[in-house]
Amino acid sequence: MAQQQTTGMANKGPSYGLSREVQGKIDRKYDPELEERLVQWIIAQCPDVGSPEDGKLGFQAWLKNGVVLSHLINSLHGSDKPIKKVQHSDMAFKQMEQISQFLAAAERYGVSKTDMFQTVDLWEGKDLASVQRTLMAIASLAVTKEDGMFRGNPDWFFKKAQENRRDFSDDQIKEGKNIIGLQMGSNKGASQSGMTGYGRPRQIMS
Repeated sequence: MAQQQTTGMANKGPSYGLSREVQGKIDRKYDPELEERLVQWIIAQCPDVGSPEDGKLGFQAWLKNGVVLSHLINSLHGSDKPIKKVQHSDMAFKQMEQISQFLAAAERYGVSKTDMFQTVDLWEGKDLASVQRTLMAIASLAVTKEDGMFRGNPDWFFKKAQENRRDFSDDQIKEGKNIIGLQMGSNKGASQSGMTGYGRPRQIMS
């Protein structure tokens, strides 16, 4: 039986069968144009981090040790940096630890869990589209906060929707409760015949 040949991301073994098909779908979600925009923004935020080689592999290699990401999230804070120690290391567990620190800081910054990538998504190149999604979420938050920490062109990213908070007076709250009470009272004549209690089976007469 001929041995299947595949080309994978750096530090990732070949994928066979269904897993290769799934990986292909994930790879197709990766956006080269978004990569270019994110790189521009990261360099604007952190001018000393250098620049990656073009393409997905270059993007992964640039971010993989967690150092660029850590400098990025730190650049969005004032004197109180969320990641106190940013260190270069060739050791895998140190790199993954640095990525984990970035993810924790990103969550504290306001990124939702649904927008967060997993460490292996970046380090093993399993889902670089999710890495892009996390960085997009951070950039959008940075633009939305308008705290002077964002660098670059704010038109690169959408602002996050603002929470529509409404403060009601005590009288308005009481009035609302009265309306609800009247609405409940209007249903007193309704019949519940034929209805069953939650979780109880309806009896069927034959």
